[in-house]
Formats: sequence, structure tokens, C-alpha cells
Amino acid sequence: MRILLTNDDGINAPGLKSLEKIAWDLAGAKGEVWVVAPAFEQSGVGHCISYTHPMMVQKMGKQRYAAEGSPADCVLAALHDILPERPDLVLSGVNRGNNSAENALYSGTLGGAMEAALQGLPAVALSQYLGPENVDIDNPFEAAEVHGAALLRKILTAAPKTEQDYRLFYNVNFPPVPAAGVKGSRVAVQGFRQGVTFGVEPHLSPSGRRFLWIKGHDQRVPSTPGSDADVNLDGYISITPMRADLTAHDMLSQFESLNT
Repeated sequence: MRILLTNDDGINAPGLKSLEKIAWDLAGAKGEVWVVAPAFEQSGVGHCISYTHPMMVQKMGKQRYAAEGSPADCVLAALHDILPERPDLVLSGVNRGNNSAENALYSGTLGGAMEAALQGLPAVALSQYLGPENVDIDNPFEAAEVHGAALLRKILTAAPKTEQDYRLFYNVNFPPVPAAGVKGSRVAVQGFRQGVTFGVEPHLSPSGRRFLWIKGHDQRVPSTPGSDADVNLDGYISITPMRADLTAHDMLSQFESLNT
């Protein structure tokens, strides 16, 4: 199996090292693992692509490249320039922090997986929820590292064999516990945490210039029951099948009167 890896935390992120271990477990001794990741952190860029300016790509080692662009850029660079053949699977992560609930909409980790799906490839985004039980342990990514490969095998086995148009990609979030504390996995919808939106916090620089920092909120706020963030906080890995189709299909009939 040939596997392409990317992330949004950057080429030197510890979560990427965990993802490489997961990928080699999946690929096997005769497989290939390629890494094309951002040269610098790209958290929060979503599905951004560098449409208006070029990006530099630098070889960092065997089958390992850094690109001055977003995770989606990295996937495009890998598929259309770097890799000699298309990969069998694209993995994005392991992100430091959860991409459950509303975080999924901002996530560069999901942006990389989404671009791979738009390019017709199976893709999974993996993120590690952090909390008091795992943030300060020797390896905060332990839950993902220990359970990741087996979970991915199950996802790939259950996934549709043929797809058209907006094909599925998968948002996987590991709970904020050490590996031994993981209770299992749950297929879950994307949740919504009430009142958990991004905001800004103003600061003055020493020169008196005014700057705004983007500021997040508490990630342990209760979410929609049975949703991704909800099961994560209960100790379960969440698996959310997604598509890039943003149509509100449940509302189409509501607006039929607009058809003329």
C-alpha cells in the first residue's frame, strides 16, 4: 500500500511522527509512506489553497517533503508533482487538539483530507483531543498511536468500494485520555457546542500598535448528545463520515416555492 501523509501542524510536529508509525503499520514492509507537509504551522486554514501565489517545495529526506503552503496545497503538490504514482490512501494529522464539532469547519487537517477526497482518493483526518488526563503525559498522542492502525483498517473495510462525485472522507477524533483509557469507537455525527465560537482579543504592541489575537474557547463544553465531541469526552474515538457537498439537503423542499 502506498500512503500519503500531510498535516496542518507542520513537517516537524510530533503528531506527524505518530501518524508515520500508524501509516507504516498499515503499509507493511513492502509498502510506501510519503510525507508532504507544510513547512510551517497551518492550523485553522481549513480547505485553503494558495491560488494567487506559488509555493516552494523542498525535499527533506527520502519520500519526505515540506511545502510552503496549506495542507490542501500539500496534497495537490504530492499528487500532481512529487509522487511517481497516485497513493492508495491519504492520511492527515495527527492533529494536536480535537477537530470535533464546529472545529471541523476551520481545520486544515480536514482540509487536506477533503482535497484528497475531491481528487478521488480515500482519505482520513485524525486528531487527538487533549485534556487533563493526557496533555502532560510523555506522549499526548498515545491514544491515536496505539489505536490508529486497527481503527483505520476497520474504516477501510467498511467504506464503499466505488464512489462518484463528492466522495466520502472521514473525521476521526481520539478522546482526551491515555491509550488504556479508550473505551472503544463510535460512529457519530458532527456536534455543536453551544457558545463555543472563535472571537478576538486586542493587545497593544510595545510600539503602541493595536493587534488582534484570534481566541478560542473551552473545548470541554458539552456537545450535541451522541455527537463526535460528546462521545470523545466520554472516552470513545469518534468516526464521522463526511462529504464536501455543503448543500442543506433537508431544506430543499422548504424552498420549492422559489422555483419559477
